Amino acid sequence: MIVPMKKVSLITLGDRRSDTLKKLRALGLLHIEISEGGGERLDELKSKVALLENALYLLGKRKNVTLKSVGKDEAFEAAQEICALADEKKALQDERSIIRAELDRVQKLGDFDVADINSLSQKGVDISLYEMPRSEYDKLGDDIKTIRLGATRSSVLFAVVSQGEDGYDGIVASLSSYRFEIPQTSVAQMKNRVSEISSKIDAIDVKVELFAEYTDSIKAAVKAFEKDIEFEVYKTGMQNECLSEDNGDGKAVSVAHFVGYVEAENLDKLKDAARENSWGLLIEEPTVEDNVPTKLKNNKLVSLIYPLTDFLGTVPGYFEYDISGWFLSFILIFFGIIFGDGGYGLIVCAVAAALIVKALVAKKEIQPAFLLVGLFGLSTVLWGTLTCTWFGLSPEQLPLWLQHLSIPVISNVYADKIWYPAWTQGAAGLTTAQNLQILCFTLALVQLTVAHVKGAIRNKHSIKALGDIGAMLQLFGIYYVVLSLVVNAEVFSLGLKLYGVPVGTVAIALIGVGFVLSFVFSNYEGSIIKSILASLTNIVSVLLGVVNVFSDIVSYIRLWAVGLAGAAISATVNELAGPLFGNFMFMVIAIVLLVFGHGLNMVLNILSVIVHGIRLNTLEFSSHLDMSWSGHKFKPFKEQID
Repeated sequence: MIVPMKKVSLITLGDRRSDTLKKLRALGLLHIEISEGGGERLDELKSKVALLENALYLLGKRKNVTLKSVGKDEAFEAAQEICALADEKKALQDERSIIRAELDRVQKLGDFDVADINSLSQKGVDISLYEMPRSEYDKLGDDIKTIRLGATRSSVLFAVVSQGEDGYDGIVASLSSYRFEIPQTSVAQMKNRVSEISSKIDAIDVKVELFAEYTDSIKAAVKAFEKDIEFEVYKTGMQNECLSEDNGDGKAVSVAHFVGYVEAENLDKLKDAARENSWGLLIEEPTVEDNVPTKLKNNKLVSLIYPLTDFLGTVPGYFEYDISGWFLSFILIFFGIIFGDGGYGLIVCAVAAALIVKALVAKKEIQPAFLLVGLFGLSTVLWGTLTCTWFGLSPEQLPLWLQHLSIPVISNVYADKIWYPAWTQGAAGLTTAQNLQILCFTLALVQLTVAHVKGAIRNKHSIKALGDIGAMLQLFGIYYVVLSLVVNAEVFSLGLKLYGVPVGTVAIALIGVGFVLSFVFSNYEGSIIKSILASLTNIVSVLLGVVNVFSDIVSYIRLWAVGLAGAAISATVNELAGPLFGNFMFMVIAIVLLVFGHGLNMVLNILSVIVHGIRLNTLEFSSHLDMSWSGHKFKPFKEQID
């Protein structure tokens, strides 16, 4: 269920904002709707968090480290040291890169002493180096005397020596664009500097390693400063109203106020605190215009779905539905069908069991996610049992008792059998694959009907509920049309009469009656005329709605199709590995192929559950509930971070 909330406007004196927030934080009941603040203090805190997080990134994940517990201030000082060392290391790395680039540039000169070149220059002998394309070098006339120092297929490196001859500078001016700059230090000196820098970098790495013991303390400091940021945002983000410029002692009188939300069951506790601290409270019922946070409260079984919804980031709006129970029920079914293989289910169960046992041995709380994984495994084992699907093996390779546990109409044991419903009198039948398709479409009918039943219950005091009833009638009618068009037109003929009832005609009638009811009442807000006009205004969307119902039901066939693809992959892996077991030399290859192939198939199945199984809950099912998942979590202002 979605926990009922009360909207609260709290008023306090302007100079008591900090004191009020401290007491509210100790109380831990109120979700405060302030998202922006300002001021130097807030900027400073954000900078500290950024520095701490950067320090954590620089430390990385390190094993076998004895951790040291310190306060947030000492942890911040350690983070400053880490970041300073990182900055120093970055500067050294940049310098080393520049020197290495210079070494790559001048290595063609070999080793040389810059002092010798400078000495010659002082004696009036200027040496200039140039590098130009070979074709250009060959065109140089005899007026320019050069000394070739090296050459490649495309270029020539050469020196020009000038002893102050008149006009010589003008002759070589044309070569300026090809000038090869002489380095200021020798190759040997540059290599020594690179070695020196590398040693310093290694020393910095050792120093950073010593700070690894502060990792947990830095993480704790991040959380502590984030709480300080939250406090400062609320403090500076409060609306402040000046009541008087002077209260008698030269100080201005002002009041600060903000809006928040509290669980209805905790409202009395907030009232008591308000009386004790002389706060002003305005309590209201939330409206659809309010940004009301959502808190879900369910039993332990239904709450197992929370790790999955948290991972997806899906939160229902306060005025939407809590479908946690239905989400869990259907995702378990979808997971089992998509994974489809009882052997894979046993592996999933084993993983869950290992995680649970590990937690018990460590005397830690068992995470709900571990239990959810176990339920997924059990669901897959059950589906594998019902369909006789185990590690992609053919039914003939499985024990008879496993074959007998399966349900014949959907079992692989009877994959080649045709099932003849009584009303066809043996004239037309259904394959096992078609039976599985019918099961998928029936799941669609059940889940989408649940959506409209919930809508009808919500509108039970209004004739708007007739719109939901109309949608249900359309579902049932279109369900039969889908069976006829997609599964088997002979078995589910539109002209079929069952016990004298013209089933196809009834289905068409249900679609028509349902459409009319939905058209007239789905937009009802106190006036039938306005509801009809609203439908006429959106007539294209209304007509497409019928098509969407058809596509939504057909969409559930993805469960069978994806499960079939997974079964085909596992069978193919077995076929490839099977012949290799006949030779002892290739047995290891066969085992590796089986592990890799089935492992890859399981990974693909997990992705399929995320893409297809979750989609059916958050899109098809939710769209029939008119849910947009627009909510945000209820987060009371309190001392500890969850």
